[in-house]
Amino acid sequence: MNALKLLIIVTGINMYDDGQLPTGLWLSELTHIYDKAKEQGFEITIASPNGGDTPIDPESLRPLVLDKVSKGYWNNIQFREELKHTKSLKEVSKQEFDCVYLAGGHGTMYDFPNDTILQKIIKDHFENNKKVAAICHGVGGLLNVKLSNGDYLIKGKKITGFNWFEESLAGRKKKVPFNLEAALKERNSDYKKAFIPMTSKVVVDGNLITGQNPFSSKEMARVVMKELEKIKTNSDTK
Repeated sequence: MNALKLLIIVTGINMYDDGQLPTGLWLSELTHIYDKAKEQGFEITIASPNGGDTPIDPESLRPLVLDKVSKGYWNNIQFREELKHTKSLKEVSKQEFDCVYLAGGHGTMYDFPNDTILQKIIKDHFENNKKVAAICHGVGGLLNVKLSNGDYLIKGKKITGFNWFEESLAGRKKKVPFNLEAALKERNSDYKKAFIPMTSKVVVDGNLITGQNPFSSKEMARVVMKELEKIKTNSDTK
């Protein structure tokens, strides 16, 4: 069987709209899925709305949150180069992947929700029975995705994402462009969250897999791999 293909979409935004506070990708929300996919021999493509350099949220590099896996990749020159040269969504829009994964970080709140190419990639893959996964603020990229029947993709779906209380704990309530938790609920999704804020929570609803926050990175990677393993198993038994 051919190697499974994973598309990881990251932000290209490096500042909040006040132009003073830096943001970007939350590193662990990429490294854990990347690590597991690499281990399994996946074909991995990293893309961002406009392509090019991936800014990293400096907060995600702090010793307290920089776990062993993320630290290893951050110290890897080859990996760092890969993050500097992401493909644009336009370049990959005609390709087919087994899973489209939206990594998080506050930067995604600016360049994910209204990107029409991103919306089309997600819609096409979801309607072709492929896996769609998103973590933390990356879940915002699902907000405006409409299916062929005109319904929002997340309508009636069990879903999670960074909640408003966690935004308060992160000290970003006054910085973010919108309240992600409220926006997900406005789309009539069945929003779920961990009982204790800033702890891991992953929700699976069919081919849709979402993670709540950076602390879900490890579990998210494991769950996505488990779900993709089902594709492999089904293909192998045919």
